Amino acid sequence: MSENKQSSFLITVTGTAVVLTVGIAAYVFFKGSGDTSTPLGKAKLVPETALMATYINTNAESWNKLQKFGNPKAQQIVSKKLETSLQQILNNDKISYESDIKPWVGGIMIAVLPPEIAKTSQLNVGASSPTNVLLIVGIKDKLSALNFASKLKQQKEIKTEETDYKGQKIIASKTKAGATYTTILDNSNLLISAEKPVVEKAIDTYKGGGSFAGKTGASEILNKGADVENSLAQIYIPDYGNMLAKLGGNSPNKQLPSQVKQFKSLVAGVGVDNLGLRFKATVNLDPQLNKISYENTPGKILGQFPQETFAIVTGKAINKGWQNFVEQSKDAPELNQTIEQVRGQLKLVNLDVDKDIFGWMDGEFGIGAVQSNQGLLANVGFGGALIFDTSDRKTAESTLSKFDDIAKSQRLNVAQKNVDGKEITEWQIPQQGALISHGWLDDKTVFLSLGGPVGETLINRKGQSLDQTENFKTISSALRKPNGGYFYLDMDKMTSVLDKITAQSQSLTPENKAILTSIRGLGITANSPNKSVTNMDMILVLKPKEGK
Repeated sequence: MSENKQSSFLITVTGTAVVLTVGIAAYVFFKGSGDTSTPLGKAKLVPETALMATYINTNAESWNKLQKFGNPKAQQIVSKKLETSLQQILNNDKISYESDIKPWVGGIMIAVLPPEIAKTSQLNVGASSPTNVLLIVGIKDKLSALNFASKLKQQKEIKTEETDYKGQKIIASKTKAGATYTTILDNSNLLISAEKPVVEKAIDTYKGGGSFAGKTGASEILNKGADVENSLAQIYIPDYGNMLAKLGGNSPNKQLPSQVKQFKSLVAGVGVDNLGLRFKATVNLDPQLNKISYENTPGKILGQFPQETFAIVTGKAINKGWQNFVEQSKDAPELNQTIEQVRGQLKLVNLDVDKDIFGWMDGEFGIGAVQSNQGLLANVGFGGALIFDTSDRKTAESTLSKFDDIAKSQRLNVAQKNVDGKEITEWQIPQQGALISHGWLDDKTVFLSLGGPVGETLINRKGQSLDQTENFKTISSALRKPNGGYFYLDMDKMTSVLDKITAQSQSLTPENKAILTSIRGLGITANSPNKSVTNMDMILVLKPKEGK
C-alpha cells in the first residue's frame, strides 16, 4: 500500500474511533452519567495485541463542568441528533439508551485489535475487513444491567445462544442484521464485540494472558495520560508504525517509510477547563529518524495582521519545511514523482520551485483570512493575506517580478499604486478592480493579498493589530508557549462572513448557526522541546451558558 493510501486509511480508522468516542461522550454530556473507572483498570482486560484504545470517562463531575457552556438551543439540537444516531446504532426501537442503558454504564474503553484475530469468525465469511473492535463497558449498577439483559432476552426478534469458553459464559445475540458476542467479567465489566474470537482473546487476557496495560509503550502512556483537566476521553496508540502496518494491510516484509517509522507512540485527551474544551496530544518520536528541523516562532508576524483577520495560520522557516519534505520523499516513490512533476510544470513558466518559491521563505510567515466588503470582495465579505519575513529580499523581488509577467500573459493589468507613501503592485481585472496585490511592509517583510482592499489595509492599518484584540489574547494565552506558530479562528467574525456568503442560498441553517454562535473561537499550536517529543494543544473556547 502506498504512503498516501496508508495515510488515508489511518485517517479513516482514527477518524472512526474519534467519531465513535465523541458520539458516545457527547451523549453522556447532554444526558448525564455517573460512576467511572480508570483507563488502566480497563486496559488490563484488553489483549496486548491491541493496536489502540480509547477511554471515555463517564464521571458526572467532569461532564457537569461542560454544561455551563453553550446556548440552550445548541444543546437541544446536538442532544437530539446524538440520541437519534445512538438509537440507530442500537438497531432496536424497543431499547432506549436513556432508560435501559445509561443507568448502569460506567467507564467505557474501545480497543482496536489486529484484523487477523477475527479471521476465524464464521459470521462474516468473505467480508473484506472483519470487525476487530472490543468494547469494555463498566457496570456501575448490577441490578440495572441485569434488568437490561433480561429485557433483551425476552425479545422474540433476538435469538440468544450461550457457549462456554474456559469456564466463562459467552452470549451470542443474533438478529437479521448479524450477531453480537458478550461476556461479563466479575460482574463489573461487560465485554462486547461483533466477533467471537475477539471476546475469547479478551477472556484469555482476563485469565492471565498479556494485557494492553502491561505492553511496552502502552503502560507508559496509560500511566502518564494526556494531562488535561476534567478528562472526558483519552486515546492511546503505543506503536504507531505497527498500527499502520496492521490496519493498512502491509505485508510483514514491507518496510514502512522513515517518516512513518519515526512516530513511536501517541496519547491524546480532551477535557474541560474554565474556557471550554481542551485537547492535548503528545507524540513520542525516534530521535534518530526524526529529520524535522523544528523552530519556535516569536509571533511578531501577528502584529502585521489587522483586527479584521478572523482566521490565520502562522509559523517559521517554510524553506526548511520544504527541504524536509523533499528529503523524506526519497523513500516514497509516488510522492517523489509528484514533486518532480511540480518542478517540471513551474519550469515552463521560468520558476524554480526550490529557489524562487520556497528558497527565500526563511523567516516567520502568516496566512490569514481578512474581513473586507470593498471592490471584488464586496460579495464574499473577505479576502486573503500572505505575509513573509525574509533575509533574501533580492530573490523574493525576482520571484514577484516573474509572477507579474505570468499575470500579464493572462491579460491582467499590472499597475503600480502608492498607498500611504509605499508602492504596491496590483493585478487588475479591467472594469472590476484589483484581484491580487503585493508589496513590502518593511525592508524584510513582503505581503501578497487576495483583493486589493486587503493589501491597502495591511499597509495603512487603522485600529488594533490581530495580536492586540481581546479574543486573540484570550485564546493564545491559553496555549503552550513557546510554540511553532498558531492556527486561530474567531468564530463570531467567521459566522458574520458565512452569513453574507449564504444569504442567498440559505445554506447556513438555524441549527448550524445556533451551534456556531455558541463558540467563541478556536486555537491550536504545537511545540517540540527536543527531537523525541512533539506536543499539540487545542482550545475550543465556548461562550458561557445563557442566563449564567
